[in-house]
Amino acid sequence: MNLEEEIEKYRRQIATDSYPMSIGELSNLYRDGEIDIHPEFQRIFRWEPSQKSRLIESVLLGIPLPSVFVAQNEKGIWDVVDGVQRMSTIFQFMGILKGEDGKLVDPLVCSDTPFLKQLEGCSYEPSENSTRNLTSTQRLDFKRARIDMKIIKRESDNQAKYDLFQRLNSFGSTATPQELRNCLLVSLSKEHYEWLGETSKYAPFLKTIDLPERLTKEKYHMELALRFIFLRNIDVAGLASVGNIGDFLTSELIKFVEWDDERLNQERGIFQKAFDILAAAGGPDVLRRYNPSLDRTEGPFSLTAFEALALGVGFAIPNTDVSAEEVQAQRSVLWSNTRFAAGHATGMRADQRMKSTIPFGRSLFTR
Repeated sequence: MNLEEEIEKYRRQIATDSYPMSIGELSNLYRDGEIDIHPEFQRIFRWEPSQKSRLIESVLLGIPLPSVFVAQNEKGIWDVVDGVQRMSTIFQFMGILKGEDGKLVDPLVCSDTPFLKQLEGCSYEPSENSTRNLTSTQRLDFKRARIDMKIIKRESDNQAKYDLFQRLNSFGSTATPQELRNCLLVSLSKEHYEWLGETSKYAPFLKTIDLPERLTKEKYHMELALRFIFLRNIDVAGLASVGNIGDFLTSELIKFVEWDDERLNQERGIFQKAFDILAAAGGPDVLRRYNPSLDRTEGPFSLTAFEALALGVGFAIPNTDVSAEEVQAQRSVLWSNTRFAAGHATGMRADQRMKSTIPFGRSLFTR
């Protein structure tokens, strides 16, 4: 296949449209629930008040804004893929933005801006928190300002939406990899995003991984849940093609959103049973490094222990009874093995480490 044939092949996989829309039209779509800016995203792609104010200043000055990319879902609703903060800021300024609880967010009052000095303290309409507001003429001009909309039509496949999301959001974002992954998952299937959120809140799981607050805020517990779900049953040959673990987890979301309720229930059952066992076997200690010679646990959460013990238990329990006592005994076997001595994984890529930890962990619990 030559370059031209490749271009034609991949162009056919994504159907797009493009046209400018006024802010007034977009605000009506938002009020009617026909455009979804995903309140879940607003905690992730958070702008400072100064950034929001500069955007409002740009609209009032007629400075063209970057295109907003939306994906049309199966119901015809537009999911914002790129442009969440631009849309959120505009709707907050107009006083129509809703938060995750469905309630209106306090209207935006602008701060100091580079050019329009009188915009400081200004709101869209009269507000008790502002010192001035736009005139009726200025509000009309604001609503008539146009934004270029790029629409990914619903006949485009999930792979095309995934590729676009990756390209638009992987550069210069302050979001963590799992936060970006969550945004992609919401736009592919909110049902599966909610399933992952609920599954990763399972108390014995959180107790056992025992992450610091910072990592929990960055949604690392959700990444660990995905690692368990996607790697628990991966065939050994497949481990060789994992490559970058972050890219692997993200790409697997395309398959994940095709899972039906039966598969989701089955996976949640295995997940919960595995961490019930691990919690009973020692909770946080079982996924930390163990020093057999001193008979004590050392250090924080260990990915080596997670890949060998947690994934080993997860692989075994659909067909084998695993007890908490067995996990405790096999933890000693794991850390007594010279392959997993302290510092063995220093500087090693995750996919290289997993080629030894995952098969070894399975051998501990498979009879």
